[in-house]
Amino acid sequence: MGKTYERIDGRLRAFIEAQPLFFTATAPLSGDGTVNLSPKGLKGSFVVLDELTVAYLDFAGSTAETIAHLRENGRITLMWCAFQGPPNIVRVHGRGEPVFRDDPRFPDLLARFPDIDHTAHGLRAVIVVHADVVRDSCGYAVPFMAYEEDRDLHGRRFAREDDASLSAYFTQKEHIATSLDGLPGLPLPLPPSSV
Repeated sequence: MGKTYERIDGRLRAFIEAQPLFFTATAPLSGDGTVNLSPKGLKGSFVVLDELTVAYLDFAGSTAETIAHLRENGRITLMWCAFQGPPNIVRVHGRGEPVFRDDPRFPDLLARFPDIDHTAHGLRAVIVVHADVVRDSCGYAVPFMAYEEDRDLHGRRFAREDDASLSAYFTQKEHIATSLDGLPGLPLPLPPSSV
């Protein structure tokens, strides 16, 4: 049923890149900390960088739990499910890091996402994940669901923000600079975009 892969390529890569939705899971080191599970979408916001490295764009949201957990310990799992076609679930267990807008690597990483207008979504960081374990499983119990299209609400909401107003928005949110568990989250004020 399940299989472990040495790299993300071929059929596995094609499956991952075809999915309109994936999930991220992170947790703090503290045993009583909050486990975070987040859905991620928006076509063009995820890329396979090489056979063991993937990345996605981290856009404006109401918390920054993934960023906080990655800054503390780097552990992350990404998961894709086949909601159409043959059943399949793929998980990438690895180490991740947020690459912030003032990082010298940021412009080159951002260039790897040519199919999305990142300026319309309040871009905070690029999350880079280095795979330690890549596995699939059957997905027999995952239901069939039809993808229609991306919602345009996120882009419509954040397209009107510039760097200053976006930073002010993040500063007003309770769990952006500090996570639910009190860990450092998104560094504020938000540095201006270098691209």
